[in-house]
Amino acid sequence: MRYVTTIGEREFLVEILDERHILLDGQPFEVDFEQIVDQPIYSMLLDGKSYEAYVYPADKEWQILLYGRSFPVLVEQEMERRLRMASAGGVSEKAEFHLKSPMPGLVIAVPVIEGQEVKKGDVLVVLESMKMQNELKAPRAGAVTRLRIKAGDSVVQHQTMLTLV
Repeated sequence: MRYVTTIGEREFLVEILDERHILLDGQPFEVDFEQIVDQPIYSMLLDGKSYEAYVYPADKEWQILLYGRSFPVLVEQEMERRLRMASAGGVSEKAEFHLKSPMPGLVIAVPVIEGQEVKKGDVLVVLESMKMQNELKAPRAGAVTRLRIKAGDSVVQHQTMLTLV
């Protein structure tokens, strides 16, 4: 499993290889990570070096207290982050919007047709990737034009699937 971990302005790619090994930005590490009996305290050995941290959930992120400093930490599965980034703000209300596949996958359903009016948040495409179904939603209201895919099609990452005007 791959995660994108954001601490402040810095992002780290964390890949869990097995229970005792990870890749951190491509560099391998041996880890041992344990919660201390029903407390928000965690003990971690990272390549033999010991760390102790307090970990508290907060809104959409975690607060980590390490060496007397508090760090806001956002942890997202890599695929979920791609989906979030693909539907992130910055979509003009007037310009054409091209819905692109955030990852390679199989189109499971296209619950819209060309010319159909949609509202912000309506499902435009259901895409399966890595055995997970993901609903790709309209970032704004508009009309569906140039439908370029259908159920059963395979798509590659960044492939334009439809246009919304």
